[in-house]
Amino acid sequence: MNKKVIGRVDKIDFPKLGLFNIDVKVDTGAYTSTIHYDEIIEDNNTLRCIFNSDKHQNFGKTEIIFNEYSSTVVKSSNGLKENRYKIKSEVIFFGKTYKINLTLSTRNDMRFPVLIGRQFLKRKFLVDVDLENVSYNTKPL
Repeated sequence: MNKKVIGRVDKIDFPKLGLFNIDVKVDTGAYTSTIHYDEIIEDNNTLRCIFNSDKHQNFGKTEIIFNEYSSTVVKSSNGLKENRYKIKSEVIFFGKTYKINLTLSTRNDMRFPVLIGRQFLKRKFLVDVDLENVSYNTKPL
């Protein structure tokens, strides 16, 4: 199995969400991946999600309506359990598009708007904590 080596942080694209060059932290301690949202409205079996942040770079106001979504319980590193919405999307690493499951969380108080967890990393990537922005630095022009 040929796995790509990535670093502890990177900048990646979420084309279906209209988010590009987004700072992410690769978190092997987290099972699920999560992305920052500003506002969520659930109505008529749809989830209207606004991705916006004054703090996080390249996180301009983007509104997406999801017809397919679910909810899940996420246990944080401090042991607290939280119900979160979960969506399916796509992410680009090293110029390749991958499917990804993302839980939605307000992360304005966090340094990174996105965490990439083990569920996504397994069978695709090895993490070298000495490296940063490996995928971004090898991005095709």
